[in-house]
Amino acid sequence: MKMKNKVNEIQVRYKEQIPACFWEQISSSKDAAELLFKTWDKGTIGFQESFKILLLNNSNKVKGIYQISQGGITGTLVDIRILFAVILKSLTVGIILTHNHPSGKLQASQCDKQITDKIKEAAKVFDVKLLDHIIMTPNGKYYSFADEGLL
Repeated sequence: MKMKNKVNEIQVRYKEQIPACFWEQISSSKDAAELLFKTWDKGTIGFQESFKILLLNNSNKVKGIYQISQGGITGTLVDIRILFAVILKSLTVGIILTHNHPSGKLQASQCDKQITDKIKEAAKVFDVKLLDHIIMTPNGKYYSFADEGLL
């Protein structure tokens, strides 16, 4: 079989199933945290760390939530290339990062701050607004980087 001059096909796809008029609008960290907690798998929030991204349009209406990674008890890895592939595929202009602390600790670690700063710098290149990074706990309480002045 001759494979010279052949290339793989790449597809970039975002499928909007809910009309924009029905999208929830985020106007505070509380709005975002309530929506995120409502959609989080209650069976895993208390024992396995996950990192998700809330994708927003220019009116801060929610286009969707995407799970970037799922890790162990004390951490999860975030591949920034995958994160931005999702952002760019969905033509998102604003993002809210989120991850859970199964321990219930409502404090940002040094690693949490570093990944937030790294994503914030990358977002500038693509003209995407990083609005917040929310840490969720199993009981529904949250920590907001924006509210704490860390953004």
